Amino acid sequence: MNTFDLLEIACAIVPDRPAFVAGENGEIKPDFATFRDRASRLASVLSGMGVGPGDRVALMDVNTPAHAETYFASAMLDAIYVPVNFRSRTTEANHMLERAAPSVVLAGARYMKLIDTCDSVDVETTCRIALETGTSGNGWASYEGAISAAEPYLGYPTGDDNDTTMIMFTSGSTSAPKGVTLTHGSFTSFVMDNVPPADPDAIECNLLTVPLYHIAGVQSMMSGVWGGRTLVLQPQFEPEGWMELVQRENVTRAMMVPTMLKTLMDHPKFSNFDLSSLDVITYGAAAMPESVILEAIERFPGVKFINAFGQTETAATITMLPPEDHDLTGTPEEIEKKRRRLRSIGVPLDGVEVQIMNEEGHQVPENELGEIVARGKRLMKGYWGDDTNKALNSAGWLHTGDLGYRDEDGYIFLTGRAREIIKRGGEMISPEEVEEALESHEAVREASVIGVPDTTWGEIVHAVVVIENGTVVTETELIEHTRRVLASYKKPEKIHFADELPRNALGKVIRPRVKETFGGAQEL
Repeated sequence: MNTFDLLEIACAIVPDRPAFVAGENGEIKPDFATFRDRASRLASVLSGMGVGPGDRVALMDVNTPAHAETYFASAMLDAIYVPVNFRSRTTEANHMLERAAPSVVLAGARYMKLIDTCDSVDVETTCRIALETGTSGNGWASYEGAISAAEPYLGYPTGDDNDTTMIMFTSGSTSAPKGVTLTHGSFTSFVMDNVPPADPDAIECNLLTVPLYHIAGVQSMMSGVWGGRTLVLQPQFEPEGWMELVQRENVTRAMMVPTMLKTLMDHPKFSNFDLSSLDVITYGAAAMPESVILEAIERFPGVKFINAFGQTETAATITMLPPEDHDLTGTPEEIEKKRRRLRSIGVPLDGVEVQIMNEEGHQVPENELGEIVARGKRLMKGYWGDDTNKALNSAGWLHTGDLGYRDEDGYIFLTGRAREIIKRGGEMISPEEVEEALESHEAVREASVIGVPDTTWGEIVHAVVVIENGTVVTETELIEHTRRVLASYKKPEKIHFADELPRNALGKVIRPRVKETFGGAQEL
């Protein structure tokens, strides 16, 4: 199924429903019929610029309806959409644009100069479109002007499940960003299996803050279109603005990352806003501290929480911890089991196989550590420009690089990234396990644990800790605290106190940067 059909079907069912709410005061509210018409006219514009099947169309901007319009316009032409991280520096953006080699680049005003300075963009031959009114010129065409002057595109796409529709770059937190090739089936298989189609009688309003260059943002956009949901777009996350949008637009659903959720609850004006319209909060993209989700369950009464796990290479969620596992009611035994499950990533979704395998490629028994692997048509085809397709083995299994185990009830627990496991004197130590132990201390707000080279042990455990405001705790106290809850060899040898941890745009701690800054083999 072609992703363009998601929009066609939604238009047939709820043509008059607002597809988006955007703008400073929510003044931009195109309905689904208008959304489809604008995408069609933009397809004519892109076609006139020479875009055809297989050509790439790149866009760099914060969250706006232009992302969705440009994606579906590209899909109509059987072209390939390339969202570019708007937080990229020139070198990073140049790497992505060089790899993708787009025929057309669209950009918001603040990113146009960056695009023009990229060596990979030939300003004489690459068509460029300025997204904001009044910023065209110097070789940049006007987005609104071009759409207004264009006629609707009369063609129809021919791409199917196996054809590439998007190149999405990984975060590059551990290496140079890689272009993940995602197919129409990558997206349609997920929404068809997990999201109810548009319903004239079911009104849902989804607040989208996760950036649309990230798989979680695109998954939310695709789900919103298929489900006929109104997508309220916040250009970039800002806690007070987020709460204002929930209250003003009666938002029913939201996608969050753990850092966003904690920032909201810590905000001094949290209790000033009416957030009672919220029905579902999905969280993911980074590890959720147990203390944060427990607080959220208490402070968002009646909200159904969902933990969604996936990565760019899986195109969408592959495991989920459902709302019922966040409902901490029942017998003491049931509550204890649910609290333990809050530390898991849930169970595999329909339409995808997930297994835990050892290094020989064999499935391991329950509660035994291995690598999480996945298989199914929603996975990527491979990495753009890499014909070897080494990430997928001959049986079609994607090796995620995440280590974990499956318990007796089928719930999967993460224990860390394979490349981040600390090897101390032959013992394997999961950084996440030590971080969890540190964060169980009332004075610790968050922690990041790294392995540091050591001539005696090979590696030793170091921790970087951020403490709660107004608290006092010593290095010795924290080391002793971890020794009481972990095997002695897992306790940190050294703790450095920091004001904050380095994070990427989605709040994920950038462990390589922690290691680069604090990973000296002697004193931190």
